[in-house]
Amino acid sequence: MRKLFSVFLIALFTVAHAQETKETANRFFYELTFKPKKDSAKLDKIITILDITPKKSIYQDYTIPAQDSIIKVAVDEMEKTKSWKDISKLIKMPKFSYKIIKAYPEMKEKYVDRVSMNLFGYDDDVKFNWNILPEKEKVGEYNTQKATTEFGGRKWTAWFSSDIPFQDGPYKFYGLPGLIVKIEDSEKNYSWTLSGNKKIENYEEMSYSDKINAKYGIPQTITPTTKDKFEKAYASFKQDPMAEFRQKITPEMMTMKMPGSDMTIGEMAKKQEKMAKDFFNANDNPIEKDQGSEKKK
Repeated sequence: MRKLFSVFLIALFTVAHAQETKETANRFFYELTFKPKKDSAKLDKIITILDITPKKSIYQDYTIPAQDSIIKVAVDEMEKTKSWKDISKLIKMPKFSYKIIKAYPEMKEKYVDRVSMNLFGYDDDVKFNWNILPEKEKVGEYNTQKATTEFGGRKWTAWFSSDIPFQDGPYKFYGLPGLIVKIEDSEKNYSWTLSGNKKIENYEEMSYSDKINAKYGIPQTITPTTKDKFEKAYASFKQDPMAEFRQKITPEMMTMKMPGSDMTIGEMAKKQEKMAKDFFNANDNPIEKDQGSEKKK
């Protein structure tokens, strides 16, 4: 949910722009094919990314970062004209909003996601018991070897390449002697396949969308919490996505027009609430199906 509230809050809040140290990163693109609804055979497909830096890796849905240039043009226009524009009409919204950060070399994992306007992160103690098998296979251009494990109530088959010297992979997966090139569960509910990679000089972890959110009042600093506390807060958030927003906005402000628009703040809030609920209801088939409250988004 970290993206859904940025559209109209740009017009309401202002804070200093965050700075960060740049470095070189290896970006690996994974095509994720998944089944969002348990009672439907329909599959969805998106691109996710695994950015590997010297100190950590960051996994996320690539939908929003891929549209940085579109968002920048729209925001530049709003700042120039001092009028509001409904960016949601221009861009595609993400299917998943969380990030998985793995700190090297310990591979200590952190799950990061937003509850309303607050960014939280909790340490996730994930261990994999891999069974490395002798079978080898060509996956795309990569020479790979087979491995299996059980995780999240599912049985997984992975194909890793020792030619790519990173013991990492998409989502929470890691721990094989080479990068995971393909991994899927036995029922094919979730399947990641490496589709490309590139080196990024002067890498920045924050996308333009993250930066503009920080500039206009949506914190990007991660507040540490526990998994239990996060899940309770997230469950409440799903029940009433606009609760925090309503606390900040007076009834009088709800009737005010958005700058340069005929839409009121109240009308925009209703639209955002519908987007949030649609987002939550779009997927009832979590990756880790043995966790009833697992946050797929």
